[in-house]
Amino acid sequence: MGRLFGTDGVRGVAGDDLTGRLAMDLAVAAVEVLHGTGEFAAARAAGRRPAALVGRDPRASGEFLEAAVVAGLAGSGVDVLRLGVIPTPAVAFLTASLGTELGVVLSASHNPAPDNGIKFFSRGGFKLPDAVEDEIEDRLGKPGPALAGPPAAGFGRVTDGTGERERYLAHLLASIRRPGGGQAPLAGLRVVVDCAHGAASGVAPVALARAGAEVITIGTEPDGLNINEGCGSTHLSALSEAVVAHGADAGIAHDGDADRCLAVDASGAVVDGDQILAVLARELADSGQLAGNTVVATVMSNLGFRIAMAEAGIGMVETAVGDRYLIEAMRSGDYVLGGEQSGHIIMLDHATTGDGVLTGLQLLSVMARQGRPLAEIAAIMTRYPQVLINVRGVDKARVSGSDDLAAAVAAARAELGDSGRALVRPSGTEPAVRVMVEAVDESRARQVAEGLAAVVRAAG
Repeated sequence: MGRLFGTDGVRGVAGDDLTGRLAMDLAVAAVEVLHGTGEFAAARAAGRRPAALVGRDPRASGEFLEAAVVAGLAGSGVDVLRLGVIPTPAVAFLTASLGTELGVVLSASHNPAPDNGIKFFSRGGFKLPDAVEDEIEDRLGKPGPALAGPPAAGFGRVTDGTGERERYLAHLLASIRRPGGGQAPLAGLRVVVDCAHGAASGVAPVALARAGAEVITIGTEPDGLNINEGCGSTHLSALSEAVVAHGADAGIAHDGDADRCLAVDASGAVVDGDQILAVLARELADSGQLAGNTVVATVMSNLGFRIAMAEAGIGMVETAVGDRYLIEAMRSGDYVLGGEQSGHIIMLDHATTGDGVLTGLQLLSVMARQGRPLAEIAAIMTRYPQVLINVRGVDKARVSGSDDLAAAVAAARAELGDSGRALVRPSGTEPAVRVMVEAVDESRARQVAEGLAAVVRAAG
């Protein structure tokens, strides 16, 4: 059996891979481990029970999984504030803002409705380190002496925290407030926002409207079963059509838990995470706010992004895919901006994790300040043709150790030279191996990618 925790918590099909029993056991194990690591020391020193926040996206399975997690936490002596349906980054922010010892989110982000997941935030709002997740996994079903019998400080109490959404909204709006007040920062912009029938539905339209934008909404009617279905950041055609139909200046798309943001310009053309990251990096650099004059990006970032940063005199640090790795690099290097092509953008001056609603507000505020259309602003970088093939039904471990695949990748890289890139990696969130190839010519990129995909299938 492989590692239970992936790059973004524990995910699986709800009721199958991810059961109520597993959810409760994970909560109990997390409390036991965090007791041992000293995360709860401040609460003990103050003579109070540790506290946790629990939030979720609107998937139907989130209701029973939330109940299981709350039961595990409260039964282990942790007070619980139930936030209800709320973006993942809001849980991270509120964990830090309210000073709780733990934050828990029930969400599978961009995955389809049958899936769900559990992720944890430690005190301060950052994701747990890999080593702590490994310890939680090892502790599953084996509660230690600290949790034997009723909790010493009594069972945790469960209270409603849905009103804390306002605290999060105020934080978002403060990030784009103009010095000295005055006109609303997004006044004059007409924006379409697609919330993927997810957790952003009750937050993103409100934030945009309060910032002064004229807001048109799609994907804001979650029923527990339609999350990410033909909408949101993984299906941008509906947003593109709506932007053109309404004559909007831009469109913003989120995924199910709103930690991603992608955009489309007034013509309906897609502006991806690399382009958004390039725009924000240039904006921060020009204002002297880009720490170390460096941006952090992943191995999946487009070659055009790398070229654009080099031409702008901005340094780049490269990490593995996953916002946890971006954040680790950012914190160790004291950098403030990082992101992924998928739309996970991290602005450490404002957030401890990727925040799609924050990113959308920041991107639109650049448009408003500069008075230029999004297409013109996004032209800071030219996207090289990039072909991505997800190879499913293979053994990821066997593929990763294949000598034939290693040789094929090396040959592809030698063939592409400086005018392209080839990357093969196992997905951290799905049962697939991802093959990515960039080249100046799209047909050439596809030919190389399909050749590598064939080798992956043979190896797996």
